Amino acid sequence: MRKEFKRKVGLQGMKNTLLKEFKGILLAIVLGLLSLLISAFTPSAINSILIALMLGISLRNLYELPEQFESGISFTSTKLLELSIVFLAFSINYSHISKIGIGSFVAIASVLFVVLLLTFSLAKKFNCPGSIGWLVGFGTAICGSSAIAALAPSISKNKEDVAISMAVVNLYGTIGMLFLPMILLRTNLDASSIGYLVGGSLHSVGNVAGAGYAIGQEAGEVAITIKLARVALLTPGLIFINFLINRKTVKSWKDHFRLPWYLLAFILITILGTVVKFPDLFVQTMDTTGKVILTIAMAAIGLKVSFKKLIQSGQKGLGFGLVIFAIQIGLLSIFLLF
Repeated sequence: MRKEFKRKVGLQGMKNTLLKEFKGILLAIVLGLLSLLISAFTPSAINSILIALMLGISLRNLYELPEQFESGISFTSTKLLELSIVFLAFSINYSHISKIGIGSFVAIASVLFVVLLLTFSLAKKFNCPGSIGWLVGFGTAICGSSAIAALAPSISKNKEDVAISMAVVNLYGTIGMLFLPMILLRTNLDASSIGYLVGGSLHSVGNVAGAGYAIGQEAGEVAITIKLARVALLTPGLIFINFLINRKTVKSWKDHFRLPWYLLAFILITILGTVVKFPDLFVQTMDTTGKVILTIAMAAIGLKVSFKKLIQSGQKGLGFGLVIFAIQIGLLSIFLLF
C-alpha cells in the first residue's frame, strides 16, 4: 500500500512538473522540429543543431518571452541535453580504431590528448569566460557539437557557454570544410595523406565528409575512417578532460569515477556496442532520435542567450577556437612527416 501511494505521488509530481513546464517545453519542441525541417534544404554544414541554436537566440532577442516560459525552457535545455547523449552513444563503435592501423591510431590519439591538455592549460590564459574554452577545445579535438553536448552538462551550468561553444566549432568546421581542401590540394601530399589531415582535424563528421569527398573518393574514405576513430575516442576523452577539470576539487580518487548517470550510460553503451553488434536499423534509429532530442535542447539553449553576452564572450571563444584548431592541424602535420 505504501509503495503504491509513493508511486502515485511520484506520478502526480511528474505530471505537475510537466504541466508547469509545458509552455517552455512546447516552444522548444516547435523550434526544434522547424529546424529539422529547414535543415532538409540546407548544406550539411548548416545542420539542424546550428539552425535550432540560431532560431532560439533570434527569438529570444527579438521578442520578450513571458515569464511562464522560463522554467520549461530551463528544464528542456538541461534534461534533454543529458538524454540526447545516451541515444548518440549507440552510434559510437571502438572497432573503427582497428581499421586505421596502429601507427595512425597512435598519432590520432596522441594529437587528441595533447590538444585536450593544451585546452585545459591555455583556456585560462585566453581568459575564456566560464567553461567556453574547455568546451571549444573538446569539440575541436573530437567531434564538434556532439562532443560539446556530451561534456557540457557535467562542467557547465551556464547555457550561454554551451551556445557560444557550439557556434564557434560550427563556424570553424564550416570554414575548414570550405578552405582546407583548396589549401591541401596545392601541396605535394597524396590522397591518403590529405584524407588523414582532413579526418584528423575537422570538427564534425559532416565537415569531414564534405571536405574529404570534395577532394576525391580515396581521400574521402580515409578521412571518414580517421574521423570515426576520433569519435570512438570520445569516451576516454570525456574521462580524461573531467579528470583534468575536477582533479583539485575531488577529495578521493574514487570521486573521479562518480560520473553523472548520462555519462555512465554513455560509456556502458559504447562498450556494449563494441562487444555486441546492434542491428543497423536500430543504431540508425537511436542516432536519429538522439539528434532530434539534441536539436530541441539546442533550441532551448538558444532561448536563454542574449546577443550582448554572445558577442562579449564569443570574441574570446573565437580566438581560442582558432588557436586550438591551428595547433591540431600543426600536430597532425608533424606526425605525418614522421
